[in-house]
Amino acid sequence: MTNNPGNFGLPPHADKNKGLVEQRLQDVAAGSGLQETLTIEWRTKPQVVQVIDMPVDALYYNPGTHRIRAQRSYDPQLDRRLDEDAWSEESQDYLDFLLKAEPSDPSKRDKDFDALKQSLEDFRQNEPGLITREGILVNGNTRAAALRELGVAEIRVAVLPDSCTWADINRVELSLQLRHDTRRPYSYINRLLTIDEQVEAGRPLKEVARDFRIRESTAEQDLWVLSCLRDLSDRSAAEGVRLRLLDFEDAQERLREVHRAYAKESKSDVQKAELLKENRLAAIVMNFSKTDLRLIEADFRNRYLEQRLPTELKPAPAAASGRVIPGINRAVKAEAPQVAAARAFTDSVLRAKAVVRSQAKVPPAQVEAASSVFEAAHRAVEDALEPAGKDARVRKRKQAAPDRLNDACQDIEQCITDMVLASGARSLDEEALDEAVLKLKATLKKLAQATAQTIEVPGEGVEWLREAVKRDPS
Repeated sequence: MTNNPGNFGLPPHADKNKGLVEQRLQDVAAGSGLQETLTIEWRTKPQVVQVIDMPVDALYYNPGTHRIRAQRSYDPQLDRRLDEDAWSEESQDYLDFLLKAEPSDPSKRDKDFDALKQSLEDFRQNEPGLITREGILVNGNTRAAALRELGVAEIRVAVLPDSCTWADINRVELSLQLRHDTRRPYSYINRLLTIDEQVEAGRPLKEVARDFRIRESTAEQDLWVLSCLRDLSDRSAAEGVRLRLLDFEDAQERLREVHRAYAKESKSDVQKAELLKENRLAAIVMNFSKTDLRLIEADFRNRYLEQRLPTELKPAPAAASGRVIPGINRAVKAEAPQVAAARAFTDSVLRAKAVVRSQAKVPPAQVEAASSVFEAAHRAVEDALEPAGKDARVRKRKQAAPDRLNDACQDIEQCITDMVLASGARSLDEEALDEAVLKLKATLKKLAQATAQTIEVPGEGVEWLREAVKRDPS
């Protein structure tokens, strides 16, 4: 394997593994039995590679695997050690730990890993993994971890060509993991990071989206979400701790809802879109549900939250002043006060949560203070959601009747089109149509009677309906 600068290099027993791989490839080629192969995507073209058995303990976990990219930050010290020496026993043990851990909370063991382990114990290995000739696992890292726990000595693996580079490893792993039959797909955050990595490497977004079997617009949404998460992580830094990307692993649907709402609002009012985004991101940090998020609009803070916030969570008023870009001496327009206040609130919640999540690393007094801030913010938002929900239900009731009538109008317009087409084909059931029109007539009479009971000052449309019904005494 070619050792590209800036990558992880070769493991210490690379030559030994390479010799063993070559010997076993020769043994398979010389044998008379049926040879197992695997088809992979190799430099944009399909390629068939040979499958052999290898001692599972001789192989190395891939430190660049996308499967646990976000989870590496769980222990910053071990994460740095991985970058310094990915092949040390300490680094390989850390990778082993992460491969068995729950993506959203690496302190817990992943139930999916245990299910995979049970499947391997019951049915053995269905599909081969994939390695470089130096013994680096390109695909099958999690299976190797499970087989080691089970005490299985050998693992079936296909072997990449000798010219393999780290760029090849990344591309091949991605193509294999995105197949529909993969048993354990990338976690949400790792998928975002992989899309971003591919785009940063210069690949067109359309091509990356095709690899992930998603629309280009979905890939754009994912990049927007990742940018937001990185910003939130930066803003959460306090007391030497910060939130990690993996802390948002379970927020996929809520983050997508934020993007959809932001994109819609920003078409008409960018400031309102920013307010909506900040309000909803703060709610996500506090782990409110998707249903709760839908009640939070751009005016949520002013209408419902402001009066319920304790004094310590209200930012001190500051004079609006732009910042100057160094070097060109040009001022940038300051944020609107409402947006600045919303960002300050989100920042307070972010920093408090970061401290609470890392309580083992900060003094108890700071943890207590952060917990108090987080709980006060959560209580204020929870209290504000109650009147917001009531108002939303009122708005929904107000709009229900007009919405249903508009839907009925669309159905009638479609009926006209269907009737013309059926008439042209001489297939119109005139008797059935006549019965349906009589039913419409009876329904319109009921509607007119209902407007008489509920609308005191009728508009032009309601007046017409009432007059039309009056002219038909039947």
